[in-house]
Amino acid sequence: MDQRIYHGKLTPKDMAQALMGEFNRGNLRAQVFGNEKDLVVQIVTKEWLQSGGQTALSVSLKQVEDGVAIGIGKQAWLGVAASLGQTLFSAWRNPWNLLNRLDDLAQDIQSMQLSEDVVNVIEKTARSVNASYELSERLRRLTCEYCGSANPVGASNCLACGAPMGKLQPRTCTQCGFVIKTTESQCPNCGHQLSIIIPTAISR
Repeated sequence: MDQRIYHGKLTPKDMAQALMGEFNRGNLRAQVFGNEKDLVVQIVTKEWLQSGGQTALSVSLKQVEDGVAIGIGKQAWLGVAASLGQTLFSAWRNPWNLLNRLDDLAQDIQSMQLSEDVVNVIEKTARSVNASYELSERLRRLTCEYCGSANPVGASNCLACGAPMGKLQPRTCTQCGFVIKTTESQCPNCGHQLSIIIPTAISR
């Protein structure tokens, strides 16, 4: 499952509404399951379609601290693959048969782009509320474990007591938005290779 985290003023309900508005029409049907903080949007091709094969895709939307974790499941390809196979076989037997299968071919191509279309809607919705993979403003403050004072992210030493803050520094993966430790060299969520940040002490 492809998982990404958007930080900002975004809720699972916002994202579910955007997906429903985009995909609950035409040859597709979308349904929402779950509660406000943990939703699943299921997108499927309508039954008894006149053209193309069947496909399905699930998107999980979970509320996390200052954002939403989004998981995009594997798309079901069996129906689309069968329909494409039938089109190829018909065209192989007689190229003129392809004319009778143009609607099926167009629907199958649209179904093959479903995952990409879902990602585009998610990205567009996140951008509309200024949500991103970067840490939100609230998470940009660190609490010193020695004196309890608030410090901005990036401070190598506590502004109040001078204690080192290096190991507390949060950051996010630039590929999926997962919150990672400063010392991690690989994102535990998507496996993206990260550069290790070595904090430097501020001279007093």
